[in-house]
Amino acid sequence: MPLSNSQYDEILREYHAKQIRNQRLAESRKKEVYKKNPRLKEIDDAVSTCSVIQARKLLNGHREALNSLHEEINGYREERLLILKEMGYTEDYFIPDYDCSDCKDSGFVKGQRCHCFKQRAIDLVYTQSNIKSILKEENFQTFSYKYYSKIEINPATGLTSLETMKKAVAECRRFIEEFDNKFLNLFLYGDTGVGKTFLSNCVAKELLDTGHSVIYFTAFQLFDIFEKNTFRNDRDSDIIAAHQNIFDCDLLIIDDLGTEMPNSFTISQLFLCINERILRKKSTIISTNLPIKQMAQIYSERTFSRISSNYIMLKLFGDDIRIQKKIR
Repeated sequence: MPLSNSQYDEILREYHAKQIRNQRLAESRKKEVYKKNPRLKEIDDAVSTCSVIQARKLLNGHREALNSLHEEINGYREERLLILKEMGYTEDYFIPDYDCSDCKDSGFVKGQRCHCFKQRAIDLVYTQSNIKSILKEENFQTFSYKYYSKIEINPATGLTSLETMKKAVAECRRFIEEFDNKFLNLFLYGDTGVGKTFLSNCVAKELLDTGHSVIYFTAFQLFDIFEKNTFRNDRDSDIIAAHQNIFDCDLLIIDDLGTEMPNSFTISQLFLCINERILRKKSTIISTNLPIKQMAQIYSERTFSRISSNYIMLKLFGDDIRIQKKIR
């Protein structure tokens, strides 16, 4: 993800602060255990000394002396493990609880930016705090089928509102499970308040939790980025990075398509966005209140053709959940 120098430095400072915190935690735990049983400190010091001697002998070519040192170190480690177990501690007690276990809060894995670094870069460019707070409330753990009717039937499919939503949830879970192995996109459509945005948030939460980069935009926010990137002469690094990230992130969510003011620019930019992400095999979720025919009329047959041939089309229907919550 492209970043300005100041943004890059800010992220590195955050990781450095995490590393200092981790080091302090590890030292605090060591002091705690050493105080309870000084023998553990003696063992750790002995292992360190033996390791240094082992390294020196290896450098000097004395390979014949390494076996005895290796056995000695293993003996110390076995004694250390036994003492820790007797005290009720696990072997990894001295290892801090990292925010990201993959990079151990360094930001890098084998010289490459970790997934947590990439998501932090996105968070810097966009105001994602709102969606993150929403995801705490809207996820599969808080999802409920109680607002979907067992009686109301969609004549086009013969399925009830409840059956329709269960099918949609199953498709969303399949989308998540196959995300790393199969290129899929979702198109959620239906009346206002039937759960399209909630379902998108459920998917976003699951993928964020598994280290994928996710960007959420309302249609208005998306086209605002495109407009600033195209027409403003004073484009700053944030806008440039934001525009690039739209095409590079693992999952792009475009919510409430059709609530913006469609014109020739937004129509062309939507096609560009959809087509480019298909070419890059980057997944997208689009939700809209527009009926299919109106969608094709507003955004062109060409755009809708790309969607219909590359997206799983999920129509949700039922009563407005927001209204149901108010009257219950």
